Formats: sequence, structure tokens, C-alpha cells
Amino acid sequence: MGNFVSCFTSSQETQTYPIDTSFKLPSPLPSWPPGDGFASGIIDLGGLEVCQITSFTKIWSTSQDGSDATDVTFFEPSPIPDGFSMLCCYCQSNDTPLFGSVLAGKDVSGGTLAAPVDYTLVWSSNDSCYVWLPTPPEGYKSVGYTITTLPSKPSLDQIRCVRADLTDETEVDALLWSSSDVNVYGLRPKVRGRQAQGVSLGTFIISKNGDDTSLLSLSCLRNNNFENITSFMPNLDQIDALIKEYSPRFYFHPKETYFFASTTWYFTNGVQLYHTGEESNPIPVDPTGSNLPQGGSNDGTYWLDLPVDEAERERVKRGDLQSCEAYLHVKPMLGATFTDLAIWVFYPFNGPSTAKLGLVDIPLGRIGEHIGDWEHVTLRVSNFNGLLYRVYFAQHSGGMWVDTTSLEFLDGSNNFAAYPSLNGHATYPVPGLVLQGNDVVGLRNDTAKSDNFFNVKERYSVMAAEYINDVIELPWVNFARKWGPKITYEVGIEIEQIQNSVAGTLASPIGSLLGLIPREFSSEDGPIGPKMKVDWDGDER
Repeated sequence: MGNFVSCFTSSQETQTYPIDTSFKLPSPLPSWPPGDGFASGIIDLGGLEVCQITSFTKIWSTSQDGSDATDVTFFEPSPIPDGFSMLCCYCQSNDTPLFGSVLAGKDVSGGTLAAPVDYTLVWSSNDSCYVWLPTPPEGYKSVGYTITTLPSKPSLDQIRCVRADLTDETEVDALLWSSSDVNVYGLRPKVRGRQAQGVSLGTFIISKNGDDTSLLSLSCLRNNNFENITSFMPNLDQIDALIKEYSPRFYFHPKETYFFASTTWYFTNGVQLYHTGEESNPIPVDPTGSNLPQGGSNDGTYWLDLPVDEAERERVKRGDLQSCEAYLHVKPMLGATFTDLAIWVFYPFNGPSTAKLGLVDIPLGRIGEHIGDWEHVTLRVSNFNGLLYRVYFAQHSGGMWVDTTSLEFLDGSNNFAAYPSLNGHATYPVPGLVLQGNDVVGLRNDTAKSDNFFNVKERYSVMAAEYINDVIELPWVNFARKWGPKITYEVGIEIEQIQNSVAGTLASPIGSLLGLIPREFSSEDGPIGPKMKVDWDGDER
């Protein structure tokens, strides 16, 4: 993914950048098991076939403009397969190896593509780069720019516009580059999720400062063949191959005491179901959760809790790494041109937080503790070729997408490292300290390697894949209530108690922690299960 040649040279192009090298995975990809159409190279969106172009011709780089900002390079997809047409160009930061793709289109039903009738100059720089917006004919939309190094307009045969019914609304993604007069953003469908039909082309959009109307100039594609997604989504054998090829190894901090557990282990080690009004008569949970209430909503009438016996309670809190299991939710994303493999893991207990005040660490007592903790990492894989595109690391109430180029691959394989933070279990792509706060005071998220780790590919099961009829969800997947009790306390009072226990010079900075503590830390409150979270049907946050 991401091969290129330069279309010109310049005396200014003496400095090399990471983007001058194309990224390659550590290990060659296998031949995927047979299926209906996954990784076949082409996806039919409903009379418009699209393919993913991963080779490029370099057009221009902002490094030639003398900018002090992080530079980017603009590319044109090349070569384009016979019968297909260019729909857009590509832009990427110079700080990472070239790794990207854009879509090209082929009209297989008549009238889905049309040449533009004219061009509008969107932006130019130093008489060396010209970005052009195609003017679509009536009933069509522009889905990308074309770029030249000369001021004359490109040929009308250079690019194609797409019939309006095969397009959808867009929104800006991450900022790629900015200057005094323009911003360059990634572009993605405005509506994203398991059932959303918007398709990303992999392109970018330029916004002139003070002119937000330019952000409405480009559309994305729309998959009008969505009812046939089994034709290009992976089957169970292919899912197994993807997990074996790409799944993470979770490395726990050397001081971690609260580990993963399988739901079966959790249920068979004394966990009980409580019901409002019958708190004195809890019910043991069956190994598959078959006696858990199904459906409904998180109305607070049912919850799970650890064994009453204190010794057993402490034992179950620590989980069981030797028998733990990961649970997969496999779903279409970006109009089913990608597959998200959400890898969920369960901790019986989330440990207490620690604050950092300059060089001093302050334990925060109960703050951060709660029974039950669901965490996840999501692999986003291209349905065109099975290539790992990026990985999402969930962290407290949010998370971060990490491009494949920035993963820590292990042992020459395409498996990568993931690092759960000490006690809090937010997951990070690299070891070290992430401070949630500022330079003076913050909450510690510590990660490091140890001899305690878990390879997902060794023990996992597919808990849900709505497009595959053979996948039957276990009863616990549809338990809509909390996986732990709610014990509310005032964070302000907890902070005040800590202030009273430390030296006077530290008391004032500790008070500022109140605004830094995530909302979910304001009580001991068990989580809802994966299916009840917004990212089950939606895109990652």
C-alpha cells in the first residue's frame, strides 16, 4: 500500500522524508481462505465498481514552499487499471512512510460516471501547485480534486464525477496541514456506523480560512448495494485468518494485579445477579449467562456483583489470565468497504487511580475503582485486499486511531503490541507514561512490558457478526444492565480527604484534580456490556 514515483525533480528537493519510502508490513500477507468476494480487489456499489489504488505519482510537496509547519505531499493515483477512472487525489504527512489508498471507479451500468464540464481553481502555491475542483454536470457530484503543476486547466478527461444517488454527505477528518490561508483536512462520510452506507475515497479537502462553504464542495460515495454486503465482507474462516495475522498481544504493567477473565470463568466463580427489592437474595449466574435478563435497557433494576465472601471477592477481582478469552464483534464500516474487528476483553475489577504532582505520586484512594471493566481494541481492515488499515485503542471515555505505520510489530510478524495502563486499563500503542492533565498535575496512565501478556489469537471467539447467520450471540451479550454495582460518592470529598493527608504545598494542586477526573471515575459504577455501548453500532469516538 502506497508505492509512488516522482513526476518531477527540483533543486529544492534535497531533503528526504519518511514519506519517500513506502511502508511494508513486516511479513507478507497470506492467501486468504476462499469466500464470496472479500479481498477480491473490486467492490460493486450498485452499478459503480470501485477498486483501491495504492500506487501514486508525486505531484507536489509543501516542503518546496518553505513552510515551517508539518509538511505534506500531494499525489495522483497511478497507474489506474483499464476501464477505471480517477475520482480523486491523495495527500499525506511527510512524517510517516507512504501508506494510503484512494478509490477509482468503473461504470458498469451506464451513467454512473461523467466527465466534468469545467474546473474551478481551489488553491495555488508559488506558481508550482494548482488544486482544481471539477464542475460536475447536472445530476452529478464531485468527489475529489485534481492537481497540476501548471496554471492551465486540466483536461476534462482527467477525472470523473459521480451520479448524485451514489454519493453521500462528508465531514472533515484530521487536520493534515495548515498555512496562513488554507487548511487541508482528511475527508470522511458524515454518517458512519455498522449500517451506514457512506464510503470514504481516502482523499482530502481544502478549506480557505474564513470560508467554510468550501467544505461542502466534495461528496463521498454511497454503497447502494449494501443489502449484498456478504459478497465483500469476510466469512468465519477469513475472520479467523485475519485475527491470526493481525491481532494484538496485550502486555501488562509489571505492577498490574487486575487481569482479564473470560465471562465463563467470571460467572462460575461466585458472581451473582442482583435485583432491586431483592438485594438479600441474589442469584448465581449460569456459565453462559442464560439466566440473565435479556433485552430491555439499563434501568438500574439488575446488576452483577462479586462474591460476598471477602477472600473470594479479592480473588475474583484479580481475574484469570491463564483461561481468559477475547470476544470479537465483526461489523461493516464505511459502506462495507472496510471490516472492523472489535476485540473486547473483560476485567473483573478496575483498580484505583494515581495522581502525579510534579515529581510526587499521590494514590487517590477509591477514585477510579469499579467492579467490571470492558475494554477494546479495533482492527480496521480493507475489504478490497485484507490489508490492516489502522487500529483503534480505547482509552477511558474516548480513544485514538493509530495508523498501521506507527504500530509496534512483534517478532517479524504482523501482530502488534498493545499496552493496558496500570489499574485503569486504558490501552495504548506504546509503553510509557501518559499524563491526563497538565505539566503540574494529572492522572497517571502507566504502561510497560512484563512477563504477563495475552495473545488474542490464542483464545478468542466471535460473539457477534450480524451479517453472518451462523453466529449465535450468547445470552450475556444481550444483558443490558450493569456488570457491577453502583456505589456513589462525592469526588470532591475524596479529594478533600487526600488534601488533608498531604503536606500543605501539595494540597492546592491536588484540588485542581477535580476538573481532570473523567466522569466515569465519579463513582464505583459497573459498566454496561459491549452491545450497549455507542460504538457497537457506531464508529469509534
